[in-house]
Amino acid sequence: FRLTLSACLALLLGTSVPPVQAQSSEEAGFQAYLQLLAARARAEGVREGTINAILPSLTLNPRVVALDRSQPGIAPTPPPFAPYRRTHVDAARINAGRAMEQQVAGILPGIERRYGVPASILLAIWGHETNFGRYTGDFDLPRSLATLAYEGRRRDLFANEFIAVLKMADQGVPRNRLKGSWAGAFGNPQFLPSVWLRTAVDGDGDGDRDIWTSRADTLASIANYFRDAGWRPGEPWG
Repeated sequence: FRLTLSACLALLLGTSVPPVQAQSSEEAGFQAYLQLLAARARAEGVREGTINAILPSLTLNPRVVALDRSQPGIAPTPPPFAPYRRTHVDAARINAGRAMEQQVAGILPGIERRYGVPASILLAIWGHETNFGRYTGDFDLPRSLATLAYEGRRRDLFANEFIAVLKMADQGVPRNRLKGSWAGAFGNPQFLPSVWLRTAVDGDGDGDRDIWTSRADTLASIANYFRDAGWRPGEPWG
């Protein structure tokens, strides 16, 4: 889906493709790939109105491609934990966690009882992922996920997540909430769309699984995520 006919002919003839033409052919390939994703979304039950509301506005995001390609490969052995801990668990984050613990003291005990995950774990995840919601990302999720799927380095993963974000929209999540990191994570706990579909819960009983602005939904959803992953109450975290 990446080359136009003229670009293929240029390669066969040994001539160069002008930069503007190469860029337009890349975008054309992306738009063609979007139609494959749209067909899959329809097959999985996403309504045509949702598809038409999102896909026509999407374009390839070169910045997302560059960020993905700059990621380091998987190390043959896990790096030591102690240096990571020293870098990420500092006084500022600890103090912010203690302050947030005071602010949500009324809802933490009930979440702990229901899910069996300690409040300290829930707060640690929230604090580490977004500094308690202070930065959740401003990349457009459908555009980023479609770009990463098209790029192809982890196509299956991101194609699945793109379909999942369409399902979120189909379930009523507003378009303006579909913002997050360049790699598709969003909200206070930085869930991927498939994780939101599977584990996000309504912690405050208002009928909305709001991990963007609701503290109760955020903490309950993190707890449910751990329970879904096999958390065993009473055991140490590591």
